[in-house]
Amino acid sequence: MIIAKTPFRMSFFGGGTDMPEFFNSYGGSVISTSFDKYCYTTLRHLPPFFDYRTEIAYSRIERVTESADLEHPLVRSAMQYLDIRDIRLTYEADLPARSGLGTSSSFAVGMLNAFHRLKGKNVSPKQLADEAIYVERVLCDEAGGWQDQIAAAYGGFNRINFRDNAYEVIPLDIPGERKKRLNDNMMLFFTGFTRNSSEVQKESKPMSEKEKELKEMLTLVDDAEKILTDDGRDLDDFGRLLDTTWKLKRQTGDKVSTSHIDDCYEKAMKAGALGGKLLGAGGGGFFVFYVPEDRQQAVAETLKDLLQIPFEFSDTGSEIIYESEEIAYVTY
Repeated sequence: MIIAKTPFRMSFFGGGTDMPEFFNSYGGSVISTSFDKYCYTTLRHLPPFFDYRTEIAYSRIERVTESADLEHPLVRSAMQYLDIRDIRLTYEADLPARSGLGTSSSFAVGMLNAFHRLKGKNVSPKQLADEAIYVERVLCDEAGGWQDQIAAAYGGFNRINFRDNAYEVIPLDIPGERKKRLNDNMMLFFTGFTRNSSEVQKESKPMSEKEKELKEMLTLVDDAEKILTDDGRDLDDFGRLLDTTWKLKRQTGDKVSTSHIDDCYEKAMKAGALGGKLLGAGGGGFFVFYVPEDRQQAVAETLKDLLQIPFEFSDTGSEIIYESEEIAYVTY
C-alpha cells in the first residue's frame, strides 16, 4: 500500500498569465504558495479475487474490468498513460474539490506520484508537474493554466515564470519573521459554493478581449515580489495590491464573480481588510483576505456566515508518506 500526500495551493498574483495562449506571446508569472491542507491518494494492488479489476473511490465508487471503462477522466487517462492495471485507489482531502485551490491538479500530481512508486520509481517534482500538465491539459482536454500542477509538485512559496512552452520555479527569499507576519495577516473563508474551474475558464472572455487586464496583472507580480522580499517595504502594500489584482480579474469574465461574492468582498473591505481575492478561476470557492491583526475580529464578525479556515504556509510538495510491502499480482 502507498499513500501520497499532496498540498493545495493559494495563488496571489498572475493567475491567468500561466495559460500557454498568453505566456507564449507575452510571458507569464505567478506568485503562489502551498499550504497545510492536503489531498491523500491511497493506492494498492487489487487482489485477483473479484469480478472487477480496478476500483476507485472518490465522491463515488467505480468498479470496472478495464480502465478504459472508468468514468473519471483523470484516473482513466493517467492509468492508460502509465500502463497501470489492477489497482484499488481512494481519494480523500482536507478541503472540498472545485474550490479554487488547485484540487484537481493536486490529485493528478499525487496520483501520478503514487503510480510511479507502485512501479518502484521515485520521480522529480518537475517530472510530476510535466506529466500532470500533460494528463490534464492534453489527454483530458481540460481548460486552464499550468501553475496548479507545478505548485502541487514543488510546494513552497514561489514565483513561477512561463515562456516558450516552458517554466522555471524560483523560491522567494522572504525573511522568516516577515513570512510569519504575512501568514498571520491572511484570512481564508469558504464561500459555500463550488464550481468547475475548467467551465469557468471556457466561459471567460476570449484571450484577445482580456489581454489588457492580464498584462496589467502580470506587472503586479514584480511589485508583489519586491514587497515580500524587501524588509524595508510596507507589508500592508501586499494587501492593497491584492485589491488591485482582484478588480482586474473581475474584468476578465462574467463568471468570475457573482453578486453574493461582491457583497462579501465589500463587507470585508469595510470591516478592515486591505484587499483580497477569490482563489482560482472564480465563481465560488475560497476567499483570501489580507487583514491587519487588529481588524481581524471585525472581518470575522462581518463574514460570520462563511466558514473561516485557519492555515499555515507549507514548504513541501507531493510526497509519499507511507509505503508497505504487499503481494504484487501485476508485473510491470
